[in-house]
Amino acid sequence: MALEPDQSAPGPAGTERGAALYRKVAADLREAITTGAFGEAGRLPAEGALAEQYGVSRGTVRQALAVLRSDGLVTSRRGTRRVVLGNARVQSFSELLSFTHWARSMGEEPGGILDSLVRRPADAAEREQLRLEPGAEVYAIVRLRTLSGAPVMVERTVYPPRVGELVAELPADVVSHTEQLREHGILFTDADHTIDVVAANAEDARLLGCRRGSPLLRERRRTTDPTGTPVEWSQDRYLPGTVAFSVHNSLATSALSRHARDSD
Repeated sequence: MALEPDQSAPGPAGTERGAALYRKVAADLREAITTGAFGEAGRLPAEGALAEQYGVSRGTVRQALAVLRSDGLVTSRRGTRRVVLGNARVQSFSELLSFTHWARSMGEEPGGILDSLVRRPADAAEREQLRLEPGAEVYAIVRLRTLSGAPVMVERTVYPPRVGELVAELPADVVSHTEQLREHGILFTDADHTIDVVAANAEDARLLGCRRGSPLLRERRRTTDPTGTPVEWSQDRYLPGTVAFSVHNSLATSALSRHARDSD
């Protein structure tokens, strides 16, 4: 589908036309991807072919592709065409949903495979996040999370003792810790999230079936109960293309902030 000629002139009017064009291209490609026009893991046409198809400049095409990439719909490496990731499963930070609740809301069957559960002394970062005294212990778990049987995420969660003792008593194959803890009066009501990309370590590679060093999307999350008391500190690592996160901002209240990445 060709759009109006890409005749972006200097000044506000030209800028607005250019913005409208790349948004139209992005919207059209998004619809094609979500309807399966390029197939699963298919490749988009080259930039030049897309520019000719839509009657726009290559710069406009690159802007449109950048939007799709930020939405988790395509990915690319230098020297190759964009690869379709398919319909990214989107989780909104406007709602605090457990992995199990989120998966079921999309019609997926969630799974959890316990890899390890240990009680050990908390390190400095864990004491800070969970507001624990020096010498305090925590319960640390590692689980592989699946969607309809497919591995998507390694969950590493650290619980303070009062919560961890309850988790330790749960069956190893229980799907949702959050739902079980709610029955014991442990409520997960507020959370702070930090999103970045990390390299898969040996444990990630073993559980997810990916290569060591391959990029994973990491969500770090500190969750508190209605009194503001921390109940978990979690670091979840997702395979690329399995999830995307959405954030709503407004001038009145903005929940999203950007920080320079800290080192592990």
